[in-house]
Amino acid sequence: MAHNSEQIRSFIAIELPRNVKDGLARLRSELETAEHPSVKWVNPESIHLTLKFLGNIPFKQVAEITKAIEAASKGISPFHLEISGLGGFPNLKQPRVLWVGIGGEIDKLVSLQQNIDLALSPLGFAKEERPFVPHLTLARLREGASPAGKKSFGELVMSTSFEISYPFDVEAVSLMRSQLTPSGAIYTRLFMIKLET
Repeated sequence: MAHNSEQIRSFIAIELPRNVKDGLARLRSELETAEHPSVKWVNPESIHLTLKFLGNIPFKQVAEITKAIEAASKGISPFHLEISGLGGFPNLKQPRVLWVGIGGEIDKLVSLQQNIDLALSPLGFAKEERPFVPHLTLARLREGASPAGKKSFGELVMSTSFEISYPFDVEAVSLMRSQLTPSGAIYTRLFMIKLET
């Protein structure tokens, strides 16, 4: 178990069910056939819908953060989302990040995210400057990726039809820990807060 004084990297997220992870893995295998050397794929097993990144927090603050999330999720009942559409940051002409969009009861998702943002600001976590864009990151382009490499990957993505939508119900919010290792990040759940019906 972590010591009280230990710092842990953490974030708040919605964990994805099996059918969604399988769908993302299928999409990845479709796009991977082109073998772009500059694309670094995210392991579908570790993809989640991030609501807020907290950075390094002292382990002893976990209980306080959990209470704040519980307060923030009061009055938000379980809701329905689905995965739809592909996009890129900043755009698909020169993407640095490839993501899958989220549809469904977005208003509930946004309320939840805003409530969490507000509840955590008294604990010293800055409010998000950028508007919340619900998405799942599928891949990142390596630092050294050439403009031509980015462009060709963007074109590949734009020519891929991704018509299937994977529905899922959100019934809980998780406080997650991220441990960075040479072979990638390892995510573990620290705490799960159920949404009340």
